[in-house]
Amino acid sequence: MTDPARPVAVLVGPPGAGKTTIGRKLARRLEVEFLDADHQIEKVEGRTIPDIFASDGEGAFRRIEERVIGDILGSFDGVLSLGGGAVLSEATRERLRGLRVVHLTIGVAEGVRRSRGPGRPLLAGGDATARYQALLTERAPLYREVAWTTVSTERRSSGKVVSDIVGRLESGNPHLRSGSGRP
Repeated sequence: MTDPARPVAVLVGPPGAGKTTIGRKLARRLEVEFLDADHQIEKVEGRTIPDIFASDGEGAFRRIEERVIGDILGSFDGVLSLGGGAVLSEATRERLRGLRVVHLTIGVAEGVRRSRGPGRPLLAGGDATARYQALLTERAPLYREVAWTTVSTERRSSGKVVSDIVGRLESGNPHLRSGSGRP
């Protein structure tokens, strides 16, 4: 790609949508650097995200997240993956305006299946499906607000998703359908 916008692409979406996996593969394909905002937060803070949630609470985590993402967006020109809740920050959403933000979507059942594990503090305990659905209800309008394009990862290989995104980025057409050559 010539003269890429900074960053080349920013991936947003709910937990389990594949932001990190797709982001790594997309960056390799575009021959640019990949950065996962959640990993950067852990590096800057010297603690895991579940530890930050447990000791400081979600509000403190969101303030850290907003600051770190702001720093990254000011200087990074590769592929950036944001945590699922990053769009909750109005300041972050404002910073994303005009960027090539790729909203990755996934259904509730598949999202819950992919998101199981101790690294997801907002999905821990209780009915994971109900919690996931509540997250989607709250965040989906925010993902759509910042999205330049939307790509489903549901029952699609990461290779097909990456090819779909690359086609849209290279054409500049956020509505291009993979393999069709047209909107």
